[in-house]
Amino acid sequence: MKSFIVLLLILFCNQALAAHLHKEKYYQDEWCDRVGGVKEYRLDDGTRVDCLTDEYAIEFDFAPKWAESVGQSLYYAERTGKLPGVVLIMEEDHDVVFLERLNALAVLYNIKVWTME
Repeated sequence: MKSFIVLLLILFCNQALAAHLHKEKYYQDEWCDRVGGVKEYRLDDGTRVDCLTDEYAIEFDFAPKWAESVGQSLYYAERTGKLPGVVLIMEEDHDVVFLERLNALAVLYNIKVWTME
């Protein structure tokens, strides 16, 4: 019984440590409101652009999901006729590794990159 309780505590603590400081929507709301964009812009296929501005179709993602953000931003840009953009949410010091990976592709595909901490 003791080992079961210890196992539960370990699992609970690991999940608590893996949680983000804020949900993605928190960052999206703050940033998109500041630049005057449209949040959750719905496309005709049911997908949603996290923030659509006059110039950019922007995807928000946490740093470990940097690769997903590339594909989504390119797709949203193609569907809206805007330029692709990514806001990478960086909550940890080691997230700089993910930013470097994103920037390598951003140069190739002309994706504008912003960060939030």
